Amino acid sequence: METPVKHYKFVNSKTGNIIYYYSVDGTLNPEKVKEQLDIIKAQVAVNNGMFLETVYWEELKEED
Repeated sequence: METPVKHYKFVNSKTGNIIYYYSVDGTLNPEKVKEQLDIIKAQVAVNNGMFLETVYWEELKEED
């Protein structure tokens, strides 16, 4: 049985461009997921020379 996975994209709010994709264990509680995503958001901002507030994340949903 496969572990459920949730997929997220990190977006530059000024351009609307997706700058990073990340996946997390779908069995984690929401607080742990947010904690991981906030850490990745900071890394993405630093690696791209952007302000932290310029980057946001969204969960990717499967299209039916």
